[in-house]
Amino acid sequence: MPKTKKAKQDKATKKQKTNRETSQPEGSRPDPSDEKGIDFARAWVEFPDPGDDEQVFRCDLTWLTSRWTCIFGSGCQGIQAGRADDGCCTLGAHFSDEDDEKRVAENVARLTPELWQFHDVGTETGWVGVDEDGERQTRRWEGSCIFQNRPGFAAGAGCSLHILALREGKEPLETKPDVCWQLPVRRTYDWIDRPDDTRVLQVTIGEYDRRGWGPGGHDLHWWCTSATSAHGAGDPVYVTYRPELIELMGKEAYDRLVELCERRLASLLPMAPHPADPPAAGK
Repeated sequence: MPKTKKAKQDKATKKQKTNRETSQPEGSRPDPSDEKGIDFARAWVEFPDPGDDEQVFRCDLTWLTSRWTCIFGSGCQGIQAGRADDGCCTLGAHFSDEDDEKRVAENVARLTPELWQFHDVGTETGWVGVDEDGERQTRRWEGSCIFQNRPGFAAGAGCSLHILALREGKEPLETKPDVCWQLPVRRTYDWIDRPDDTRVLQVTIGEYDRRGWGPGGHDLHWWCTSATSAHGAGDPVYVTYRPELIELMGKEAYDRLVELCERRLASLLPMAPHPADPPAAGK
């Protein structure tokens, strides 16, 4: 994937920030013992991109070998108090660029009233909105993203675009806005000037923790990446997020990442396990 396209994709994750609606009074927050915080020891690995000699990957092995899993509808407490059923869909999703919005539009055109609870509203009055900065995003309807089917809907609760992908045998990253399928993996870029006057693009693949949402992320009602309740998967993140990581990194780089993750898990004493993981998850 061209660097310009990747940068545009990640622009959406930078826009995906909190606002006053997600800031909660202290007394409304969940039990803080479920979350293990942000600052703890992490194991990182850096390796050249096999597909591009002008960039290197810097990957958070602590996160990628963790047993995190999405628990939407199965214990997720949501980012806004009183709206656990929304998960992280409360704010809607910003588009990374015109191509992202166009791709989503093509998939929206295939949604039917049977798959999308708010089909009538979206088709009659629109499914795109703008935030306070004028940036385009999926429209919010009745307190959450217009594509989110509410509990009790026949096709199932959750993202109708996600449901569409599963019905058609596709990966959800093919139908959803970029920011939706990237979370909770975070990709960032830094140009590194080396002592020999060469320059390389460092691509970091890591955990989209509360800081990823900007300053308001610390006020989220709840966030899953460091929550013990969301760390119980049988397979680690680098396995369960294979399609997404391949899209973010490229196949060759992903294959190299798999080798490094497997070496870490095979070691007698993996350094810096994720604190939210079950005690034996690293083995």
